Amino acid sequence: MAVSGIDALVDRLRTTYDRVDPAQAHTEFLAGALLVDIRYQALRERDGLIPGALVIERNELEWRLDPEGSHRLPQATDRDVRVIVICNEGYASTLAAASLHALSLPNATDLTGGFQAWRAAGLPVASPS
Repeated sequence: MAVSGIDALVDRLRTTYDRVDPAQAHTEFLAGALLVDIRYQALRERDGLIPGALVIERNELEWRLDPEGSHRLPQATDRDVRVIVICNEGYASTLAAASLHALSLPNATDLTGGFQAWRAAGLPVASPS
């Protein structure tokens, strides 16, 4: 099926896995899932951070989470790790989660509404330092 435009691509990708809402993301994080914040630095400085989330710039995401990669993080232990990608509003994270699926990380997902939804839900946010 041909995809026409970024909105159509995002819509199609979202049909290939289950996204999580802020409450579910928080519950999964408390149970051991990795929250991965891919927002760029200016947004993190403006809005704050989710305590305990890994900050991985979007352009490094696949390198850092590939369990077989030479630049992986210690948390990238196996292909079954649960990864919840968080961007600002839940769009770039869809593309990032799809990229992780292509890297054979089947339990990757993203946060519906992104960081802004997390904050609006009253979940923990640390002030930027």
